[in-house]
Amino acid sequence: MSLNQHTRNDRVDFLRGIAISCVLILHFTLAYGLKNSPLDTLLPSALLKAAYNGNFGVTIFFVISGFLITSNSLARWGALKDIDARTFYLFRFARIMPCLLLALAIIVILGSLDIPFFNNTDGNHDLPASYFLIAAGSVLTFWHNVLMQSAGYFNYCLNIYWSLSVEEVFYLALPLVCMLLRRTWLIVGVCIAAIVIGPIYRSQHTDNEIFFMYGYLACFDAIAFGCLTALLARHMKFTSNYGRVLRLIAGMALVAVYLRGIEGHEIFGFSLIAFASAVFLLGAANDRTSGWTTGRGSRAVRWLGRYSYEIYLFHIVVLGLMRNVLTKEQLSYGARLPWLLLFLGLTALVSSLVSRHVSEPANAAVRHRYLARRDRKEAPSASVIAGVSNSKESSPVE
Repeated sequence: MSLNQHTRNDRVDFLRGIAISCVLILHFTLAYGLKNSPLDTLLPSALLKAAYNGNFGVTIFFVISGFLITSNSLARWGALKDIDARTFYLFRFARIMPCLLLALAIIVILGSLDIPFFNNTDGNHDLPASYFLIAAGSVLTFWHNVLMQSAGYFNYCLNIYWSLSVEEVFYLALPLVCMLLRRTWLIVGVCIAAIVIGPIYRSQHTDNEIFFMYGYLACFDAIAFGCLTALLARHMKFTSNYGRVLRLIAGMALVAVYLRGIEGHEIFGFSLIAFASAVFLLGAANDRTSGWTTGRGSRAVRWLGRYSYEIYLFHIVVLGLMRNVLTKEQLSYGARLPWLLLFLGLTALVSSLVSRHVSEPANAAVRHRYLARRDRKEAPSASVIAGVSNSKESSPVE
């Protein structure tokens, strides 16, 4: 078993950067709009309208998450049935919780001070400050999306964390399912079942976006696509040319489905986005050759992908504060585009600072302490006396 740091795949970071960009543009558009700005003349109306399809970006994230977690688990333990649940959960905790706790603390404190867009007044709600304990607790215990299904939209900042609840349940379930079923074909069967159930579930809730976009069963099919792609990529080694063709086809499909939109395509639109993302990842998984998605021209997009988790957590905090400075009505025609660029710049700055001073140090510290303790228990007494350690296994993964 190897717990060494895995080499990053630039093409996966590129796709993840595209996904988080879709989310950023969506939330800015919902807050301020893109029309009545210079973008009206710079971009066709179809692209401006497509900004509202940013939830497709979350679907891409789910596929990437399933792909990376499965791929890294295979690399560490050789087979899914051999996953060390304790190590798996601790590594996920080390990556997710430190900066999530910081984001929640900021939102809860500002909301308790009754600052707009941080308090519980979204969607015509006026919930007491004590409701923050329930809301923040639901984020930490993986059911914030369920809370939203009963309470609706109630907190501008906290409500975007519904997707983290979906991923956390996946993280919780994966080792248990793999250790219980043990055989790969049974795990594949579970993934196929999730892919079938997803559209069926969404078809029953097309009139309520909190259900057809945020429910567990509405999202697990995308994660399942990612898991299957990781299993396929282990055995299907494409040449760089074939990989390039797969990525090109997948990229065109993603653009086409994205521009077609969510409205009217609530059932299979997410499935198509997930499938196209999976094809892109399959073409990128084993290709380390250079290309335009790995070159200088796409460096900014890959940077967004690399820090996408911190961006996901803190962009809404930045946007909430900006909405307290200027409302949509106060933002002039000429200021709308600079305001968008300021939002992107501040989000990038805050996210990089959080990553550098919170996420990475905490992640490394938790893993180092765990691995050092494990090595002391497993090492023979002579090695312990000699002070032998495995520094490579101390480095943070992912």
